[in-house]
Amino acid sequence: MDSTGVVQIWFGQLDKHWFSAQSGLIKSVPRAKLYLIKKERNTMSKSFKSVLLAGALVAGSGTAMAESVNIGAPAWTGAQAIAHLIQEIVVTRVGGTAELVPGNNAAIFQAMDAGKGDIDVHPDVWLPNQQTFTDKYVDGAASVTLSENSYEGKQSFCVSKAFSEENGVTSIFDLARPEIAKLMDSDGNGKGEIWIGAPGWASANVNEVKVRDYGLSPFMEPIRADQAVMTARVGDAIKKGEGYAFYCYSPHAIWFQHDIVRLEEPPFDAEMYIALQPSDDPDWFKKSKVMTEDALKNVQIAYSNSLKERSPAIAELLANIALDGETVSSFAFEIEGGKEPAQVAKEWVAANSDRVDSWLGL
Repeated sequence: MDSTGVVQIWFGQLDKHWFSAQSGLIKSVPRAKLYLIKKERNTMSKSFKSVLLAGALVAGSGTAMAESVNIGAPAWTGAQAIAHLIQEIVVTRVGGTAELVPGNNAAIFQAMDAGKGDIDVHPDVWLPNQQTFTDKYVDGAASVTLSENSYEGKQSFCVSKAFSEENGVTSIFDLARPEIAKLMDSDGNGKGEIWIGAPGWASANVNEVKVRDYGLSPFMEPIRADQAVMTARVGDAIKKGEGYAFYCYSPHAIWFQHDIVRLEEPPFDAEMYIALQPSDDPDWFKKSKVMTEDALKNVQIAYSNSLKERSPAIAELLANIALDGETVSSFAFEIEGGKEPAQVAKEWVAANSDRVDSWLGL
């Protein structure tokens, strides 16, 4: 920055990961990342830093070198929210391109492992639910990286607070009471319904085992359906004063939408929690045994190692993103309330510039 207050910066040899400046402190950083040049007490505005960050994606010759990423977009609301958040930051703050690609856990991890760029990112990996995939691709093939930053997730079964209080339903084992099961039987087949998750969810497989091992099978029918079906059914049951049991987890919008309570389960015990997945063993259901609550989950972002070479600035962003359960729940609540995920992401990024700056190293 010269005496007139004008920042003078030259971009040079982008592929060799360095730039130069006329004056000030030179700090070497990876490709496509901004040099923060400071002299005495002069500082650049955050908006100008963002412009320079995007500008760092263009070589001195004027050849565009915008980075790109394809983000996996699983069906659950939290994953959709985070996928759109990553897209918004890449496009508006990094100056790159980002597309969302729908897919389930298996498809996303397989694509990240292939490293061809078809899908580069899983935005919401729940561990240990998806440990089968991380064991194979992160620890085994070493083709996928997990970010070190995580937020905490908790999984349970829930009923409405009103139903719990009116019928003394506080424990998972209360669902094995014939009179309670009858109150939850909406189709007249003699069993109550309990939503265990969506098709393709690892947690749905665990919950199906739980229904069996908690002794609920004679009384409750496990239902797999899209998450939107569950959300609508919970609201309808509360409105009609009916009973409905369902797999619940946090963060999730439902904690903002309805007055619900968790059902008690036996405390987590690793020896009583043997949860296999179909990819582990074709006979996974028979060989699994789950008779305790789930341990608290670590939820992280995963990305293909090939992204580090193809789009290093985006890979570094993914490594730095740090979310918390409250933020993700607020995203989900807005989306479930009818707001488009892209709009939720855009507004949050605009309102949380300092936090986004820290992820970008600004």
